[in-house]
Formats: sequence, structure tokens, C-alpha cells
Amino acid sequence: MILSPSLLSSDFGRLAEELCALEEAGLSWVHWDIMDGSFVPNLTFGPPIIARLRPRSGLFFDVHLMMEAPERHLATFRDAGADMLVVHAEATVHLQRTLAEIRRLGMQAGVALNPASPLSMLEYVLDDVDMVLVMSVNPGFGGQRFLFPTYAKIRLLREMLDARGLDMHIEVDGGVDPDNAAELLRCGADVLVSGSAFFNFPPYAQRRAAFEKAAGMAK
Repeated sequence: MILSPSLLSSDFGRLAEELCALEEAGLSWVHWDIMDGSFVPNLTFGPPIIARLRPRSGLFFDVHLMMEAPERHLATFRDAGADMLVVHAEATVHLQRTLAEIRRLGMQAGVALNPASPLSMLEYVLDDVDMVLVMSVNPGFGGQRFLFPTYAKIRLLREMLDARGLDMHIEVDGGVDPDNAAELLRCGADVLVSGSAFFNFPPYAQRRAAFEKAAGMAK
């Protein structure tokens, strides 16, 4: 299991300290929710904030672009310090071209699906993907309740990947906590994004341990 805490639920006035605290607690990834106020009804971070904090953190920057036409900004986020860019299949007309360009720019490429979006949207792009992000809430706001049909969607996605012999991450984002982590891992996810269910329960090392205990129950 990889735990990728979402900074959307962190203390925005202490982002540098939050990143440091995550590293000290033994985390290796952090999730950036980039919202444009158009694809989703909210505004959050932009490349300048990532760029200022990149030199101060050794965490893997898992950058989730919840924005229209993300292809316009790929190089900007690369220059800011993103390690992986995740784009929504619903947000770009030329999905394969966008994913290929992310890789060409030297980053890992991810594709996200909203709760109502079918897995068939991935049919012809999986060879260009390092991770699939399954949204378990409708994107735009933190603190939402987990949508239970996500379990079946993750199982079907894992079966699809296994049938093709593809070894890639399945990330799940939205309402993830230690209570549902084990079932998500059993279904086939291996990267868990947690926002309020992580940051609202310090100290972070203990919260990480709670997720790891849940992961142990999945085996």
C-alpha cells in the first residue's frame, strides 16, 4: 500500500511544515488536488505554490489535475516539480496525446475517472498510463462520503489490467479512511488518497500506522 495524503485537507498556512511533518511520519507520497473552478466548482493550488515547495520536500508529488484542457499546462507543472500528472479522461479531447506528452516530459502519467465514467474510457490508452485513479466521490470538495459502487469498479479494473498483463497502480480518492482501506486493497487498489480522514487525526505517524494496520488486514 502507498498512502498519498491529500493536501486539500492540510493547513494551507503551513504547507511547508505539513510536507516536512509527512516525511517525518514516514510517508513517501503526497497528493496535490489542482482545481480550476471550471471542471470542478472550486479553486486550489497552482504551479507557483508547488514550485516554491518542491525544493523543501523529498516526497513524491502526485499531482491530480482537476481542470479543463490540462494539456495546456503539462510543461508548467513539470517545471514546478510534479513527479506524476493525473488528468481526467473527461477533461481532455485528445487523451492519448496528453498522456504520451506527460511521459515525454519525463513524468509518470495517470488517468482519472469520475464516479459515473465507465472503464471503457480507458480501453485504448492503458499502454500510455502508469496509474489509474478511480474517484470514489464526485471531485471538487474534500470531506465527502465514499461511494460504495467504487468497490465493484476497482475489482473490474484490476481484472482488466490483469487480463492484459499490465502492472500499474490503481489509486482511489474520496472518503478513504482506515475503515474501508482493507476492502479497497482487497479489490485491487494499491494507492490510497486520504484527506480529512488523515490530516484531521494527528499525529501523522500514528495515523499512518492506522492505515498500515488496515492494510495488514487485507492480506
